[in-house]
Amino acid sequence: MDLHHEAMSGAAASVRNGVAPLERVIENRTFDDIEVGDSALLERRLTWRDIELFAVVSGDVNPAHVDKEYAVGDRFHEIVAHGMWGASLISTLLGTQLPGPGTIYLEQTLRFRRPVTLGEVISVSVTVASKDAKRHRVVLDCRCINQRGETVIDGTATVLAPTETVRRPRHALPDVSLRAPGTSLWFG
Repeated sequence: MDLHHEAMSGAAASVRNGVAPLERVIENRTFDDIEVGDSALLERRLTWRDIELFAVVSGDVNPAHVDKEYAVGDRFHEIVAHGMWGASLISTLLGTQLPGPGTIYLEQTLRFRRPVTLGEVISVSVTVASKDAKRHRVVLDCRCINQRGETVIDGTATVLAPTETVRRPRHALPDVSLRAPGTSLWFG
């Protein structure tokens, strides 16, 4: 079985010829390997859990994001994602795919075009717009689009691209549980 099939089958972690399955490895693209026009993509569905976890980590408890009763009477008439939730998905692509590990984030411009609401599927892309060989900088066009094809966030990022290959085991994230304040109810 090749690595792609092994990764897709959810097989237990194993190492074959010194290489871990694709899902267990994270690898960058070096400055020299990157070409103008290269891109990376991820999709993510916004869940209530995403909103809660983002509020916990960021401390942003704006009622437009976390209070359903308030949100109904607010500008968008429903709970909306933190704008930086979508922006963080851009950071995810830059740090894990293009260029990937070893990338240094230097600058980001963002335009928030539309709100993201619960259940929406956001397609996030970064595309190499230009390279500065003298300073190993890469400028990427960044875009988040909802399932209706509407742009919700766009902008550009400037990064310092790695010059050496990094290939590492992918770090497993911990399971996180939330407990409703003042109760013994846990949400996992």
